[in-house]
Amino acid sequence: MAFDKTDSAGYLANHMARLFARAIHARIKPLGLSPGNFPAMLELWARDGQTQSELVQRLDIEQATMANTLTRMERDGLVTRTKDADDGRLQRIWLTERGKSLQNPATEAARSENARALQGLTAEEQDAFLAMMRHVIQTLRDPSRTP
Repeated sequence: MAFDKTDSAGYLANHMARLFARAIHARIKPLGLSPGNFPAMLELWARDGQTQSELVQRLDIEQATMANTLTRMERDGLVTRTKDADDGRLQRIWLTERGKSLQNPATEAARSENARALQGLTAEEQDAFLAMMRHVIQTLRDPSRTP
């Protein structure tokens, strides 16, 4: 039996993610942000001062990827890293004033792109779609769940 990518949740989710990334990049690039650092910025806007390990866990990415992302974000003046006051082995990631100032324009860009992407769905369909996506993400995070 042939594999039909249009019936593949993984293929469709990946395709949709690429389209979202391209569209959001166009909106946030003028702010000096990229699809690669935007998720970390969202986490830091929600709770500044997290460790690299906390960000890795929250974003479901590899430690090396997060380290490279934070290095670029630091280079771009979005974050600073400081040693934890209680445990000198840890570094906390803090938004700079520049990083903090981008929250409203960047999140508004994301809101606008989400609205554009979902405009063909009713409010109820949007709620159901987002609920199903959250459910699938939770399922994929649980390694004990196998078919």
